[in-house]
Amino acid sequence: MKKTTLKSITTAAFTALLLILPLKAGSQDTWEIDPDGPGYAENCTSIMVGRLASTDGSVMTSHTCDGRYRTWLEVVPAMRFERDTVHHVYWGTLFTEEAWDMTNVTHKGTIPEVKSTYAFLSTAYPCLNEKQLAIGETTIYGRRELMNADGLFLIEELEKIALQRCTTARQAVALIGSLAEQYGYADMAECITIADPREVWQFEIAGSGPGKPSALWVAQRIPDDHVGIAANIPRISDVRFNDSDYFMTSADLREKAKKLGYWDGKEPFKFYKIIGTGKPYAIREFFVLSTLAPELGLTMEMEELPLSVKPDKKLSVSDVMALFRQTYEGTPYDMTKNLLVSVTRRDESGNEVHDTVKTPIASNWMSTDMRNLINGLKPGTVERQRTIAIAGCSYSHVIQCREWLPDEVGAVAWFSFDNPAQSPRIPIFSGTMELPASFGICGQHRYREDAAIWSFREANRLSTVNWERGRALIEPAVEQLEQKALAEMPALEERVKTLVTQGRNEEARKAVTEYSDSFAHAAMSRWQEMKRTLWQMFGRGF
Repeated sequence: MKKTTLKSITTAAFTALLLILPLKAGSQDTWEIDPDGPGYAENCTSIMVGRLASTDGSVMTSHTCDGRYRTWLEVVPAMRFERDTVHHVYWGTLFTEEAWDMTNVTHKGTIPEVKSTYAFLSTAYPCLNEKQLAIGETTIYGRRELMNADGLFLIEELEKIALQRCTTARQAVALIGSLAEQYGYADMAECITIADPREVWQFEIAGSGPGKPSALWVAQRIPDDHVGIAANIPRISDVRFNDSDYFMTSADLREKAKKLGYWDGKEPFKFYKIIGTGKPYAIREFFVLSTLAPELGLTMEMEELPLSVKPDKKLSVSDVMALFRQTYEGTPYDMTKNLLVSVTRRDESGNEVHDTVKTPIASNWMSTDMRNLINGLKPGTVERQRTIAIAGCSYSHVIQCREWLPDEVGAVAWFSFDNPAQSPRIPIFSGTMELPASFGICGQHRYREDAAIWSFREANRLSTVNWERGRALIEPAVEQLEQKALAEMPALEERVKTLVTQGRNEEARKAVTEYSDSFAHAAMSRWQEMKRTLWQMFGRGF
């Protein structure tokens, strides 16, 4: 594509519109789909790494919660129950302001409770328990006619129950599948990526259509030496029904699919065709898989991409974090590649030199209004792409599960608020007992200085006023905190191992809790300091 120089856009106008960064609505409905996008949901991304594909032998899952979802989180403690206790099932918990908030929350029913539950990290989509069971999520949407509102469960409640009751990914798959079939799945099609210290599974589920509510689902294990990605599109293809080591499915799946008219009984049974309506991948899946395994020669013209790939080199947790910061900058998919301006400078001899450079106020988080303005001035200047990192992210995490460490420190959720390309990652462990008070307050409903997300969001947004200058503050700070945590982790792990060996498990949990708390406060203070620096930089005008 021919490069275009935007001489007619003033810096002031461009910058003012850059501040209009919309947060997508969080309700699971058609209005959540970006009207300027490709017509399918674009909410969340999950990357999975098998233990033989990681540099340290950890198994990883992950999640970007993209949209206007709740940003409060808490650690729900383990519990014991008397006989005949019931577990209450609610709808509407994704958009509450604090743990006690029941606004627009509906009680849908009950199921029998178990005698005891495990402690877990309660995020909008619950993600980690004390036994190193971890879950990522990405909404698929899929065929609307499969939805059945008479079902009892939405996906976030099934994740919560699995974390309370299970210790392995296989157990979680079996429990979630059986509950959805028995009581009915009422949500849109979903994908959850379930990991434990040995393996990681991609689980895709949809409703069963009209009639008695049930569920259609398939879970496929990611090979131990592979990396997979799920991003709002059903991706499980040919189901090997006799391969129980790699596949688990709902009961009578083929018969149900045939009865619904989605399978003729002759073609290969491709699950993405049963619950989905189109191509089983888009730019995010293609970018990650083709980047990690370039020798496969993957293209965007293929009918399918592999569910997972064996990467050219093993991935560290830092590599996965870097993937979540991707905006495709420097590639053909970079939305800013044509945003060039003419500049005049003087060389070392004092001679005037004319050059064409990317405008310093451009970033890959432009709003729809900004793209429309630019393309209105010069059609085709910005080709819209769905980047992995977006400004409308509520929170994200990359979770490592590590079998060689005790559960108190074995799993770590590298958690961040807001845009994953701009915010630091805070380690929260499977043994963490509580979080800073500001983590328990949502920042989506209104501006709240007591909500942790605003400690990061203000500096992040200000930095995009002039991203070339802002990133010079933001990106080194992200890197420094990441390296600080990674450098300090071995000493903490050794301390916890010693405490556990001595039977001092409560002290071990206290140690990881104090570390997470201290790190979180340091990160928030750093971003507040940068906010003040950015206001000083831009205080006299943008």
